Parts: sequence; structure tokens; C-alpha cells
Amino acid sequence: MEFGVVALALFILVIVLASLGVKTVPEGFNFVVERLGKYHQSLKPGLAFIIPFVDRVRARVSMMETVLDVPSQEVITKDNARITADGVVFFQIFNAPKSTYEVANLQRALLNLSMTNLRTVMGSMDLDQLLSQREDINNTLLKAVDEATTPWGVKVTRIEVLDIEPPADLVNSMARQLKAERDRRAVILEAEGDRQSTVLRAQGELEAAKLEAEARERLALAEAKATQVVSDAVAKGDVQALNYFVAQKYTEALQAMATAPNQKTLILPVEATAPIGALAGIAELVGQSFGGDGGSGGSGPKGGNGKTKPKPTPRGSAGGASATSSSSAVPSATGNDILSVQASRAYDASQRKSSSSVGEADNPWARF
Repeated sequence: MEFGVVALALFILVIVLASLGVKTVPEGFNFVVERLGKYHQSLKPGLAFIIPFVDRVRARVSMMETVLDVPSQEVITKDNARITADGVVFFQIFNAPKSTYEVANLQRALLNLSMTNLRTVMGSMDLDQLLSQREDINNTLLKAVDEATTPWGVKVTRIEVLDIEPPADLVNSMARQLKAERDRRAVILEAEGDRQSTVLRAQGELEAAKLEAEARERLALAEAKATQVVSDAVAKGDVQALNYFVAQKYTEALQAMATAPNQKTLILPVEATAPIGALAGIAELVGQSFGGDGGSGGSGPKGGNGKTKPKPTPRGSAGGASATSSSSAVPSATGNDILSVQASRAYDASQRKSSSSVGEADNPWARF
């Protein structure tokens, strides 16, 4: 009976010792084991054995990345602006024994260290830099805190500043300053646009003036060349080119007056009809080219005796009757003499036409 009790007690003792000596470490954790009060080993995830009553588990350390909230705190910037800022810290333990023995309370120490460095970094910057350079602030804080926590077996992976809140009056002042700055930029841009448009318009006007001057120059050259050709023809004794030139200019002038937008009826005085006689040169040119007797020379059509042939004159329109004129025999000549004869003939024809028109209508004006 006593042997059975002893055996049962030994069996229970073995079961208790086995349960105390077998440890199961979950994934993501390390167990720090002490033997007789001194660090012995770190148990990795899985099944492990220790000596009961000799070894004990000092700490169960999480090796996963952990998030630590940094509470809001007031910070005075370099330009004496009082702001409120908070953030978060991401850290991971890579050495379980150091995180257990190098620091008493890891999370509290890490929190105080982050808050202190946050005030130090933000206090060395202006308010504008704080609001526009958050990435630089995060990098500076990460470098400072990570260097301080490396002896603890901790790796700080990231520090983020969540919110920076300036005072309400300072926010209003910044808004007014921003509006004034944008208004100033708008005025500058508008002035710059006006200046550029003025420059471009001036350049366009300059190019247009250059093109217009070039066109006038080419037109003048063409006119000069045409005048030279006519002068050469007259100098050689051929006045038909001069008649054609004068008639063309006169026809263009009449066309310009007749096509005016406010001109429906064209009334000319009798004296203004005299240049119509220049059209006789056109008729003579046509007669010489298509129906003239004898050859054409430099001084107009001639007969066999060297005298000028009678020149037909335009038919008159007054009363349905035609006004005829007799041509006088003019010796053949060249140059200014021939020009005077042709002009005299044209003037006589225009005067007869005007006289016949005035005689019928009894009006000093001729209607065209």
C-alpha cells in the first residue's frame, strides 16, 4: 500500500517536472531564460526544454514591429511660434536579451526619447519650415532616435509627424499673408503678360511696316520700269504705248470713282471730259493691229507718200448722230512732235463730243 502511494507521488512529480521543463514558444516571440538568476539563453519559436527550478523564463519578448503613439505636446519654434504636434513611432526588437536587460521599461523610454527629440528638432526650425518640410523632420527624428535606441536592441523603422497645429490667430495671419502674396503674384503676372503682348504687338507692327515698305518699294520699281519702257518707246517714235498708258490710268481712276460705296450717279464737268480723247489712241492702236492699210512704223500708220493717214474718231452719242472729224496731213515726225499731234487730236475729239452733248441737253455737265 505504501509502495503504491510512493509510486503515484513519483509519477505526479515527473508529470509536474515535465510540464515545467517543456516550453512552447509561439511565432513572433522569443523567451529570455535565466539559470540561477543569470541570463542563460533565448528560446526561439517552437518546442524547447528547460531545467525546472533551475531555469526560469525571465521575459516573453515580441519580435514583431510595434506602433507607439506620441501624444500631442506644445513646441516653441525658432521664430517664437507656439504650436501643437503629435506623431507615431514604429520600432522592432532585434535582440531580446538587450531589450530586457539594457533598459528597464522599453516603451516608456522610447516614448520619452521620441518626445524630447521632437521638441528639439521642431524648436530649431521656423514655422514655415515646419509646415513645408515634414519629410526632413521625419528623417531627422528617425536618425536621432534610432542611434539612441540601438544599444537597447531596438530598431526604429519610421517616425511620422501626424499633425502640426498653429494657434488660430496665427492661422488667420498666415491666410491673409498668403492671399496678399497671391494677389501680388497675380499683379506681376498680369503686368508681365501686358508687357509681352505689347512687345509682340510692336514686333508685329514692325514686321508689317517692313513688308508694306518692301511692297511699296517693289511697286515703285515696277512703276519706274513701266515708265522707262514707255519713255523709251516714245523716244523711238512710238506713241501708242503712251496712249495705252494714259488710257489705262484714266480708266482706273473712273473705276475707282464709280465703285465708291456712296456713289450711285457720276456727274463730271465738261472740262473733265477732255482726257477721254486719250481713248482715241486705243482705237488707233486697234485699227493699226487688225485693219490698217500699209505697214506700221515707229510713228503710226502711213500712206505710200509718207503722209499720215486720216485717223477715225469716236462716234458721238448726242441725238443719235455721229460726230466726224477730218484729219489733217501731218508730216512724219518722231519724239515730242508726234506726242503733241496725238494729244491735239484726242483733245479735239473730246471737245466735239462734249459740245454735241451740251448742245442737246443745254447743261454744262455731262452724265455718264
